[in-house]
Amino acid sequence: MTYISGFVAAVPAANKNAFIAHAKAGWPWFQKRGARRMVECLGTDVKPGKQTDFYRATQAKEGEVPLFSWVEWPDRATADAAWASMESDPDLPQMPEMPFDGARMFWGGFAPIVEEGESKPGSYVQGFVLAAPADRKQAYIDMANSATDMFRRMGATYQVECWGEDVPHGKQTDFYRATDAKDGEVPLFSWIEWPDRATCDDAARQMEAEMAGMEMPEMPFDGMRMFWGGFTPVFDSKTA
Repeated sequence: MTYISGFVAAVPAANKNAFIAHAKAGWPWFQKRGARRMVECLGTDVKPGKQTDFYRATQAKEGEVPLFSWVEWPDRATADAAWASMESDPDLPQMPEMPFDGARMFWGGFAPIVEEGESKPGSYVQGFVLAAPADRKQAYIDMANSATDMFRRMGATYQVECWGEDVPHGKQTDFYRATDAKDGEVPLFSWIEWPDRATCDDAARQMEAEMAGMEMPEMPFDGMRMFWGGFTPVFDSKTA
């Protein structure tokens, strides 16, 4: 079963080209260890939130852009073996200097629980980070599935919801701090792909208009602590 290593960080906008070079240099190692794909996305439309957002989550500094990225593996065992070998692997390439503050990057391992459509290179990515109670997992799946037809009708080409399976606590940043997670809550790392930003923005306006005045059903998580943004892929191993 597909397994996702999800990453969130902040990259200085001035280091965009250096970041792309860093990603290109790292991909062969992941590929050799069994990874199917690596996608690195930089923020295009990421707004500050009232309670949580990508900037607070990464302790972003002036001039930094949020990063939303993932590595796709065939299963968790392959991912775990790759990460476990990293420190002692003689084949680990000589990487260029890291073009961002790695101490503020956070990551985790996630299993897709909803997946609809086909992920394609070049898509505009709407990334989401949230936390849901562990005992509401099925309710979350049901809610996500109920929105699939709407997203597709509005132009979305791919939707994936990923449930945290191996999400570590960090010293400075992590998914739990990012979402103000409470005891018993599990981080989620999810995204929707669109043909382009215009389609995504138009869908947001349509949803707002359609939902105006509607009584919203109870959510199986605290929506006030969910945050999201629009991202443009700057490296995709499928096209590298």
